[in-house]
Amino acid sequence: MTPEITKTKVLERPGTRTYVQVALGVLTVFVYLFGLTIPLVGPDEPRYAQVAREMFERGDWITPTLGGFTWFEKPALLYWLEIASFHVFGVNEFAARFGSAIFGLGTIASLWVLARCITASSRVKDDFAFHLALIAASTLGIIVFSRGASFDIIITFPLTAALVSFFVWHSKNELNAEGGSGRVGVSLSLLLFYVFIGVALLAKGLIGIVFPFAIVVFYYVLSRRLPSFTFILSLFWGTLAAVAVAAIWYVPVYLQNGYTFVDEFFVQHHFQRFTSNKFQHPQAFHFFLWVLPLMTLPWLPFFLAAIWSAIKKAFQREDNGTQGEGLQNTRPIVLFSFSWILVPLVFFSFSGSKLPGYILPAVPAAIILTAVYVNGLIQKRKAWGLAIQGIAIAVFLATTVALVTIVPRFADTDSVKALIQKAGDRGYINETVLNLHAVSHNAEFYAAGRLLRDETGKQKRLYGPTEVLAEIERENRRKVLVLVPLEYLVQITSNDKLSAEVIADNGELAILVVAAR
Repeated sequence: MTPEITKTKVLERPGTRTYVQVALGVLTVFVYLFGLTIPLVGPDEPRYAQVAREMFERGDWITPTLGGFTWFEKPALLYWLEIASFHVFGVNEFAARFGSAIFGLGTIASLWVLARCITASSRVKDDFAFHLALIAASTLGIIVFSRGASFDIIITFPLTAALVSFFVWHSKNELNAEGGSGRVGVSLSLLLFYVFIGVALLAKGLIGIVFPFAIVVFYYVLSRRLPSFTFILSLFWGTLAAVAVAAIWYVPVYLQNGYTFVDEFFVQHHFQRFTSNKFQHPQAFHFFLWVLPLMTLPWLPFFLAAIWSAIKKAFQREDNGTQGEGLQNTRPIVLFSFSWILVPLVFFSFSGSKLPGYILPAVPAAIILTAVYVNGLIQKRKAWGLAIQGIAIAVFLATTVALVTIVPRFADTDSVKALIQKAGDRGYINETVLNLHAVSHNAEFYAAGRLLRDETGKQKRLYGPTEVLAEIERENRRKVLVLVPLEYLVQITSNDKLSAEVIADNGELAILVVAAR
């Protein structure tokens, strides 16, 4: 026996394979929880963390506020996760991001469950579930958004869990049922489909129920199959179950805030966000056609190959397994994945407001297509399995190195945390913080309770030293802190009516202590 064959046999031993899979699972958890302590970045993380902190400090789990003003941009699920984490870990960046990391791991676990279902129905013992989970864990979109205190991964997990629950039930009760009529009765997976829809409604609003129903309906259309009577009947009791789950927040928040909640949450942040550019996030119609593939890195070549292969075979009536050798009849999961991708892609392409994270709920479906294609490669040549593991490990190592070296430097530049801390070290811990020529949304968390706001609750932007002086005199303040872009620094330091001292800068903003002369 040659050394190469001997090595392959050793790697294929069940015990060795189990140890490798467990080790990679532990590594995945470590990477997803590592580095969550860097300063909050961007406009969203600090605002959402501050909303949760205000709810936490008031002991209020119902009405979100920012700076004391109601904040109905999003539902409460992320805030609940952050509040729970604040109770355990204290009010800090790790706690703000912990729930997102757990939901990222939950998304991976959901795909693993789906793969186990597929391999079980195929009666083939292979490592498809392991490879699908590994590809998901090392996909750029999942890694990045699982590290942010924002709503994109918060909606992605329950949508993924809901759709996985449906397909598990569908596989056992419709695809495998004689005559396609489906078995009578309610299974746990079908119930979970609706429960997770309810959770998705708590995660990001109406898309939590629109997407799962639209994806399932489109899948039945693509597969040229009618749903069973059991599923049709479940739409009645299941929708009630989903609404009941969501009602734990929607009912009390409406009772406390009335039409104000309806107008801000549904009218402005659902319908106007979709139909207009009111919130200043315009992009071209084809924006998500290139954002979605980029989110599949480093698996992009495999994803594109999977799309090409699936297009050629997705509408064939029979599937001989060539898309995923070792898996019998991959056509249903391929069609389901196409439906899962296309519904969010089309929906958000027509939206007047576009941000990269919007398309994240479609990424799990892209991962499924990729894994089915990769599984076919592995069945033809086992060395591909080692290559997949090697790529994933390289991604984990690169992520860890970036979190130690590159990301903290970026966060320090993007965040005002260090600026506020340096001002605090000089004894300026209670002074009002003014924004001159720019608004730092990052300051919502790091200068909470000290920011100047207008009558609507938004941070007030000042446009010159005269306005800074007016604010000092209006409230009889002795000194204030001013955040100002570096290009405008001389405007305030050279003003003869103000005494201004630069405390520090982060390369973009400077913080000054300012008083009237």
